[in-house]
Amino acid sequence: MHRISCRKIAMKKILNYGSLNIDMVFSVEHFVRAGETISAKEVNIFSGGKGLNQSIAISRAGAKVCHLGKVGSDGVWLSELLKENGVNTDFVSTKGSLTGTAMVQVSQQGDNCIIINHGANGENTAQELSLALSGFGKGDIFLVQNETNEPEAAIDAAIKKGMEVALNPSPIDENVKKMNLNKITYLFLNEIEGEALSGQREPKKICAALLERYSKLKIVLTLGENGVLYKDADTEVYEKAVPVKAVDTTAAGDTFTGYFLAEMVLTGKVEKALKQATIASSITVSRRGAAKSIPFRKEVNAFGK
Repeated sequence: MHRISCRKIAMKKILNYGSLNIDMVFSVEHFVRAGETISAKEVNIFSGGKGLNQSIAISRAGAKVCHLGKVGSDGVWLSELLKENGVNTDFVSTKGSLTGTAMVQVSQQGDNCIIINHGANGENTAQELSLALSGFGKGDIFLVQNETNEPEAAIDAAIKKGMEVALNPSPIDENVKKMNLNKITYLFLNEIEGEALSGQREPKKICAALLERYSKLKIVLTLGENGVLYKDADTEVYEKAVPVKAVDTTAAGDTFTGYFLAEMVLTGKVEKALKQATIASSITVSRRGAAKSIPFRKEVNAFGK
């Protein structure tokens, strides 16, 4: 793929302020319990981080994306991987301390649990953010997760540039719960995150509670095997899940987010975005690994034919 320039794109574009991790993935019979020691059936090292996964998903879906983030000398290969996948890395610094790390347990059922050390992901500076934002403006999309430092300050800076903000508030913490979501355009949630932010458990009630407080939100609530619900002040769209055998759900949500935003940039059609993102994430869970499991657009388009 050819790398794009963030400053020379006429079409709507995406800046992803996102995490870059080295994933250590342990395949286990069951998640380890308190006081228990178990043996892994297999251990693999993969590229990861919600930010990296989402940037690759956006690019493989056919949209233009620039990545803002930081790694240490041990993670230069992550920046190279982004380049190989058509992501602009002008604003990926390789001068951090240790690269962010994730320890991932994957059970026989394909479920996962993850422990993260932020490392260089927590060392991004205001100057680096300002430089990256200089190539963006009104109508462009600023994507952010909660795996990098100062996400709310970054959101405020992007809004001043006239950008739309897409937030994946994972991992949920007290800072996210206090965040003013009136600043957000697209809010990507799973059911656990939805309950944490709304106090509700039923999907439609989660959306209703959030929209009552933040009327301008465009909520994308993923429901696992029960599909996905999109809701804003005027529109409600449901897309059913695509049944597949799950072997690793690690990058499913990141694939969904990336494909949804890419399709909104390319076509602006919510229904198409939900369908493409649902198919893409279903392909992802049928494969092992994170970034390497994300499908290309041609695979998504050919699915089921």
